[in-house]
Amino acid sequence: MVIRNIDEIPMAPVAMDGVDGASMAIMVGREDGAPNFALRQFRVEAGGHTPLHAHDYEHEVYVVAGSGTAHLTGEDRPIRAGDVLYVPADQEHQFRADTGEGLRFLCVVPVERNCGGPVPGS
Repeated sequence: MVIRNIDEIPMAPVAMDGVDGASMAIMVGREDGAPNFALRQFRVEAGGHTPLHAHDYEHEVYVVAGSGTAHLTGEDRPIRAGDVLYVPADQEHQFRADTGEGLRFLCVVPVERNCGGPVPGS
């Protein structure tokens, strides 16, 4: 069993073209023995964003704090704390933070896509 506090895991900058003010931490992943999924935490500073990108796997997102905009398949939708999002595989997407407290979200991806080091983008 692994128990961690979301506020105690060090964050690392997301290293990918098109990122502004985003950082990430792996909450649970392959290094913890998770065979199927990795749980990641992202923080996006006020006015920042993740890259506009797509990948060949789905992921699920839970907005922990803040508010912003989710861009998915050409449409912008407002998001806020408590929202749950499903991002299908191969769909272009991006998360942008409003100018308040920023945006903090959890993201679940297949563990083979997140082998223990930071994955660029979400």
